[in-house]
Amino acid sequence: MATPSNSWAHTAQIQHHLSSPSSSFSSLVNMGFPTRSIALNRNRTSTIHSALQSPSVLHFPKQPYHPRVINKEATITPSPKPKTVTTTQQPPHWNLLQRAASTALDMLEGALVSRESQNPLPKTADPRVQIAGNFAPVPEQPVRHSLPVSGTIPECISGVYVRNGANPLHEPVAGHHFFDGDGMVHAVSINDGAASYACRFTETQRLVQEREIGRPVFPKAIGELHGHSGIARLALFYARGALGLVDPSHGIGVANAGLVYFNDRLLAMSEDDMPYQVRITPSGDLETVGRYDFETQLGSTMIAHPKVDPVSGHLHTLSYDVVKRPYLKYFQFSADGEKSPDVEIPLAEPTMMHDFAITENFVVIPDQQVVFKLQEMITGGSPVIYDKNKKSRFGILAKNATNADDIIWVECPDTFCFHLWNAWEEPESDEVVVIGSCMTPPDSIFNENDECLKSVLSEIRLNLKTGESTRRPIISEESEHVNLEAGMVNRNRLGRKTRYAYLAIAEPWPKVSGFAKVDLFTGEVKKHIYGDRKFGGEPFFLPSGSRGEEDGGYILSFVHDEKTWKSELQIVNAMNLKLEATVTLPSRVPYGFHGTFIDSKDLKNQA
Repeated sequence: MATPSNSWAHTAQIQHHLSSPSSSFSSLVNMGFPTRSIALNRNRTSTIHSALQSPSVLHFPKQPYHPRVINKEATITPSPKPKTVTTTQQPPHWNLLQRAASTALDMLEGALVSRESQNPLPKTADPRVQIAGNFAPVPEQPVRHSLPVSGTIPECISGVYVRNGANPLHEPVAGHHFFDGDGMVHAVSINDGAASYACRFTETQRLVQEREIGRPVFPKAIGELHGHSGIARLALFYARGALGLVDPSHGIGVANAGLVYFNDRLLAMSEDDMPYQVRITPSGDLETVGRYDFETQLGSTMIAHPKVDPVSGHLHTLSYDVVKRPYLKYFQFSADGEKSPDVEIPLAEPTMMHDFAITENFVVIPDQQVVFKLQEMITGGSPVIYDKNKKSRFGILAKNATNADDIIWVECPDTFCFHLWNAWEEPESDEVVVIGSCMTPPDSIFNENDECLKSVLSEIRLNLKTGESTRRPIISEESEHVNLEAGMVNRNRLGRKTRYAYLAIAEPWPKVSGFAKVDLFTGEVKKHIYGDRKFGGEPFFLPSGSRGEEDGGYILSFVHDEKTWKSELQIVNAMNLKLEATVTLPSRVPYGFHGTFIDSKDLKNQA
């Protein structure tokens, strides 16, 4: 696998190390989402105090694009030196017509960027905001062995912890949302108490082509496709495709969100493409095998959160389309990778479907109020909108259904869950119980909004007999609210009744100051706080191997210290939240998305 360096990511690293720790905090921005501030007691299991109406201020180090102070009321003014579109590198296989056409299209794009720079970008699309600080990209790192370990890594942990994230190869020339970055996988291999680390880009078709061209040319779904300029960017992309300058026929996705190990393959996913297979080498390094279509069985995209049933070993998943019907399909793969026929789910319009849930017998499909309306771009708006007139509902479908005739729809008003942590059946009451984090405003991740964001861990009950639903916050309203986003339950009990969930404390949003162990039955919350100016990401629960206590296992999480600019992997006992071990990493790990763990026994059987 080719391992070119990310030159602008290197620049960001070097600029930080040339500045003092105090000067690295001179630039203050917020990420453009509705925010809330907190004060932390530095004890490991402290209580978090929130001030709902006061915007948090996030500290970021200097970046190549010089971020400025931005607060909730501020308006981002145009950069005094707007970026220019550099001339495309012209691959040697292009003919004279293609070379001339490329030059002309580059000039058109340059004029578009110049015009865009005259108007401020929303904070949800401004790269000076979205990829500042430890959200900024890093270059690839080859495997480094014998990393420093504080404490003792539990003997039962043997394998590789891998986590995905968005890491743009090229510096953006226009709008950019954090979700738009190229996929990069970070891997910590653990064997006999020793640890190694590597990080590599997932070599998607998009990344390979943009590397050859020397700059970003594929449209960015969230950061760029807004209004008339978004339409113009799509036209430029289709023109490049028609002239053979780019080839979108083999996928346009970034594979930056989810990771699943299934049928002896590690798959990196984002819902805009098929998965990509990534192999862990014997040395602990990473290499991309290629786009994986399950031996030609898969002919569509697949969302980033497939579910592996711990009993059957089947992988259940969805695929959605924003342009043509059917807008949503459900299918599954047997444990040995055989695909079922597609089940078309009847939807009146394309819906943003980031996650879903499974029970022992059903799949639970959220049809919520964040929808795709591409026609909004014609009037200058975003194609991802919150439709207040739509009624949120959940579809309950048998796992082995061959069509959607028997799907049961249960309305659940004004409910938007970006993630669902688990679901199970309670036959005695004819209910399916869904555990998820309900987010308001629903579209705050995609569109700038002045309303303070809240993500409330909730229990949703769907009555299959009456068609009615109830929803309640799991954490008592008498205790202080905390945003809980990103996490999991014990994956050995997925789809079955579970007592505990391990969720990121997304404070100050969108940073993660620690994680919470929540008793889903009592609402009791225990917290592990990373400490002063330390932030992390998704807590990954790794069962200890025994089939005893549900919380018998360990929490793995990447943590970054914004004072020292160092990153580490923390291993925390899930039963008592005691820090068991810390692995000091050789390079910075940006805040990212979702991960998984591959046992050393499974690694031996990689395809």
